[in-house]
Amino acid sequence: MSGDHKFEIQIIKQNRAMRVEKEYKERMKELYGDKIVSKFSKDAVECPIFGKTVSFLICMGCPNYVRRFKGVVHCKGEPIANPERS
Repeated sequence: MSGDHKFEIQIIKQNRAMRVEKEYKERMKELYGDKIVSKFSKDAVECPIFGKTVSFLICMGCPNYVRRFKGVVHCKGEPIANPERS
């Protein structure tokens, strides 16, 4: 199972949700539902691709996202052509 990902990133629980573009958040709600999006909106990760802290919703929509398991995100860690628009 460790062959499908390069990074294991800890989830950071926050008191307030990080800002995410409204269109992106609506697209995530269509895919995963309101309950999941509201649950994960207060979570963040130190993204190795972006090189900064990003909302878990951004991480979940990234092509490098593999899974979230017990407070850890598994990431492929491959370069993205345009990381701002993943």
